[in-house]
Amino acid sequence: MTQFDGELSPPFEIVEPASWRAPIIFNSPHSGSVYPPAFLNASRIDLAALRRSEDSFMDELIGGLCEQGFPTVRVNFPRSYVDVNREPYELDPRMFTGRLPSFANTRSMRVAGGLGTIPRVVGDGQEIYRERLSVDDALGRIEALYKPYHRALRRLINKAHQAFGTVILVDCHSMPSVGVSRDEPRRPDIVIGDRYGTSCASLLPDVVEEIMSGLGYSIGRNKPYAGGFITEHYGNPASGLHTVQLELNRAIYMDERRRERSPRFAQVAADFAALADALAQVPLGDLGPFQAAAE
Repeated sequence: MTQFDGELSPPFEIVEPASWRAPIIFNSPHSGSVYPPAFLNASRIDLAALRRSEDSFMDELIGGLCEQGFPTVRVNFPRSYVDVNREPYELDPRMFTGRLPSFANTRSMRVAGGLGTIPRVVGDGQEIYRERLSVDDALGRIEALYKPYHRALRRLINKAHQAFGTVILVDCHSMPSVGVSRDEPRRPDIVIGDRYGTSCASLLPDVVEEIMSGLGYSIGRNKPYAGGFITEHYGNPASGLHTVQLELNRAIYMDERRRERSPRFAQVAADFAALADALAQVPLGDLGPFQAAAE
């Protein structure tokens, strides 16, 4: 990882409690805000525009959960540089000079939208780069940042699975309060994504909805976000691997325009702690293993 030494060191952080209270891992893959200078120089848009893709402060909202006995994972590099919530090689050939490897997925919906493993655009559709990138640059980022993150996350999941027989990965994200399309209805405070019942036992989204709605949050399920690569890839309820994605409306905890924490920030963090407590009380035997629900 020498090309990133000093810039992205460490590229991600895993904090484990001295004693695990339950096999529940809280992950924040999109809150990274360390931008390599070479990336900023190559971008046609400024830092403020790039940062619109961040799940700002999501890592802080879950940061205190380690003290309650839950491991946390945070990525420090920005998703606009490398997006770990994608397949390893979802790449747009139009972005690069040189030929992509034959195993690259160049035709996914995410690539078509400009939001592949190396994104072409930020969340609101603005093009990131002035010029095409070299294929070697893209593959280097994947080898040095993407793959080590997923190896470490997989080790953590396996550790919990071996110790408890099951594991719950809570993939924590935030969403803009207003969608790109004017036709989209008002977004709820929290969207729970379980890939339409395939990534976790149905009990888990039900617990999340019960607790958070009881705390005053409006709840949606799977629309507009059903869960990305992490939810799909690590969720295998038949094997005792449960993944649920949470998308928190940014207007709930921050000033979106100024990118500052709002006065409600501490309360939202406390509410996440209450959710963690509730999930820890779910009897592991109630989680199956079950066959995933049909689409």
